[in-house]
Amino acid sequence: MTDTAVRDANAAIAASLETVPTPALILDVSKVDRNIARLRAHLAQLGTGFRPHVKTSKSIDVARRLFPEGVGPITVSTLAEAEYFADAGFADITYAVGLSLDRIARARRLVVRGVRLSVLIDTIEQAHALVSAAADGEPMPAVLIEIDCDGHRGGVLPDDPALLAIAEVLHGGGLELAGVLTHAGESYNARGGEGLPEAAEGERAAAVAAAERLRAAGHAAPVVSVGSTPTAHFAQNLSGVTEVRAGVFSFFDLVMHGIGVCTLDDIAASVLLTVIGHRPEKGWILTDGGWMALSRDRGTQRHPVDQGYGLVCDIDGNPFADVIVEDASQEHGIIKVRPGSGASLPDLPIGSRVRVLPNHACATCAQHDSYHVVDGTGRAITGQWQRMRGW
Repeated sequence: MTDTAVRDANAAIAASLETVPTPALILDVSKVDRNIARLRAHLAQLGTGFRPHVKTSKSIDVARRLFPEGVGPITVSTLAEAEYFADAGFADITYAVGLSLDRIARARRLVVRGVRLSVLIDTIEQAHALVSAAADGEPMPAVLIEIDCDGHRGGVLPDDPALLAIAEVLHGGGLELAGVLTHAGESYNARGGEGLPEAAEGERAAAVAAAERLRAAGHAAPVVSVGSTPTAHFAQNLSGVTEVRAGVFSFFDLVMHGIGVCTLDDIAASVLLTVIGHRPEKGWILTDGGWMALSRDRGTQRHPVDQGYGLVCDIDGNPFADVIVEDASQEHGIIKVRPGSGASLPDLPIGSRVRVLPNHACATCAQHDSYHVVDGTGRAITGQWQRMRGW
């Protein structure tokens, strides 16, 4: 029996949330579609293009839902993602991680295949390496210069002399400077939506200023790319911006909820677990899913509301009041009432099933090979969507 046949047979046996083997990654596609429609409508109102990041889902089936036509411009975080999506017909891809020099040859192979690939740099050394590689006359990726808009990660400041120096090296080597790209990573430190419009404007202003400086020096720089899920939703003005990138928006998670970007009901991904034990004297309920199923991500630890390893819901996805996975070992989760709460543990006999909303959807989904798809109307599993892994 082929791997596909085995998967199909397993899916037929495990056709509901009550029967699928746990831990299992559950995806409510009705929420995915709603989240996509929300951001698309907002960006359309602001009149800018959209280049969604597919690093959260790493799934062809999810990515196709991002575009009415089935494919479109995407952002990736690894070249393995770029290759995987290129195999499925996605031909306009931005690789939005600073380019490691040993990946230049691999990136070029995608261009030879017909992919419009853009790579990201922020140093003279990277520019010289690309020019050196281009000396053989074979196709090269387009190049974006990373701009530092808030001190969160890499990039050059809009007024840094290195900006024009990098552009001159590329120009001298006959390489295409596609434009600039920035990411407002500091927006993740917002709480309850406070400061997000200002973060979005700072992101926009930095990218536009850098592009205008390049153009004034004779470089075309047609692309002005900005984006993070928080700033994409709170931007009020995107003049001068050609495209917005965002990734976790399609699934959302508890970090986005704490930042103030979504409600709990918007969170589309969850992990289904089974109750395997009780320690009433400790106020514990034990499950068959630890950090191997939920991930080690404790992204809400510094939020006003610490969600532990995830917020616990019943099998239908309805959250219990102040009940979290308070601790986790490799294959055990410990459900407790949130410290300081007056709530009570739910009655969950051995064999009961719960769903846990993730702190960080990217990290939690990365622990799993596939999504078990539900449509929000019941417990039936309507499909199993594979996801890719690796670099």
